[in-house]
Formats: sequence, C-alpha cells, structure tokens
Amino acid sequence: MTRGRLYLVPNTLDFGMDGQEVDLRDVLPDAVLARAAAITHWAAENAKTTRAFLKRVGAIHPLAVPLQEQRIEELPRPPKGRGPASNAAAAATEDKAWMALLQPALDGHDLGLISEAGMPAVADPGARLVAAAHAAKLDVVPLVGPSSLLMAIAASGLNGQSFAFVGYLPVEGAERTARVKALETWSAREQQTQLMIETPYRNAALLQALLASLKPGTMLSVSCGLSLKGAWTHSATVAQWRQAPRTLPEKVPAVFAILGAR
Repeated sequence: MTRGRLYLVPNTLDFGMDGQEVDLRDVLPDAVLARAAAITHWAAENAKTTRAFLKRVGAIHPLAVPLQEQRIEELPRPPKGRGPASNAAAAATEDKAWMALLQPALDGHDLGLISEAGMPAVADPGARLVAAAHAAKLDVVPLVGPSSLLMAIAASGLNGQSFAFVGYLPVEGAERTARVKALETWSAREQQTQLMIETPYRNAALLQALLASLKPGTMLSVSCGLSLKGAWTHSATVAQWRQAPRTLPEKVPAVFAILGAR
C-alpha cells in the first residue's frame, strides 16, 4: 500500500487578532494553499482554529471535501502541570497516542500537521508527531510559511548566525531575574542571540523585567504583531530603551531578543 506523507502546513500569525485577519495570499504561497485544500486528514493543535483556517483556504481553493467532512484530530496534551511522561509505562502510552495520529498516513492518506499560528513543530508540540513520523519511516514535507521567530531575528539586526529560542521565561520575579541574567551571560560569552516569547497580556511585564535586569550595553529587540498591519521591530541598547520606553499592546504577540555586549 502506498503511504501518505506528513505535510507541515504553516498557519498565519493573526491567531486571536479579531478584526486584524490578513489575506492568506499575502503570507502563504498559492502552492501551499492549494496543498492545504487537497488534504482531508489533519493533526492539529486546535481543531476549532484549524476549521477556521480551512474555511479561509476554501475561499481561495475549493476543499477536497466539505469542511464538515474534514478529519481533524487534536494533538495529545499532557495533564495540566505535568511535563513529559516520567516513567516507562506512561511514556509508552504517550508514544501510542502520537503514533495513532499517523494512522491516516499509514493508510495512504496525506496528513497535515498544523499549529494555531506560524510554523508547526517550531515552538510547538507538533515536533513529537514529526519524530513519530520519522520513526514510522513516513515522508515529512515542510511547506513554506511565516515563522515569527525567524522573522524577528531577521528584523532585529542581532546575530543571525548564532541564535537560540528559549521559550517562555519564569513568571515569578526572582526566578525570572535569575534566568534573564543567566541568558545574558551566555549570550555575551557566546555572542548568541537569545529569543523568547510571552503570553501577550504579559508582554509589558516581561519588557519591564528585561529592562530592570539586563546590563545597559546589552542589545534588546522587540518585534510586535509580525505580519499584521502596524507591525514593528525596535532594536536598541537597554540604556536607549530606558531613555525612550515603548508601550507594548496586551493582545498582540511579540518576540523578544537579547544579545549581550562583549
């Protein structure tokens, strides 16, 4: 039997931005939209947002099957407050859940992996499904689309030759300060840009924590609302940020980047 492929289908970056939806054709190549329209089986971070995405795709390219007939399965989520499985039995159960998502591809159907926003499997739990696909010897095909992390590093002017995404920082004050200082020390020594994100309503709190904890000469770049109308990137030293502070919106995603001074 011919096996299907796992397609990594990029989504837009306007998730949750009511009234700010972009035209799909402005951020996704037509070939990607056509491929998405042809897929009938999906592994999704969120089924609701996947249906919303497919509805927008269907307005450009007819869907292979009607929206209500699309087979959409959500990615497994660990119980709240728990990370990856901590024992062999639980890990085996999780592995089976991820492998079960690949059954359509094993049965010969192309399978789409999609996140709520941006590139799937990048800062996204879908990486587990990609690993499972490789273990099952399925072809994995990444499609072209927006990635807020790459767009932010490109727009920052910071070191794009060496960078790392460190995800979310701790929320608790002392722990967050310690983490910021550790990242700054590493960044200065290795000259490696450190990228981080935060839940939009905490954008301002993270910015204030960075300005309070970082050294004056450290470079700080913030990219806000990438690919949306009014998107901006501002890069300056921490000292310059302190002299001319900016207000960050509470509902618009942002990417933060630092590069420690030598």
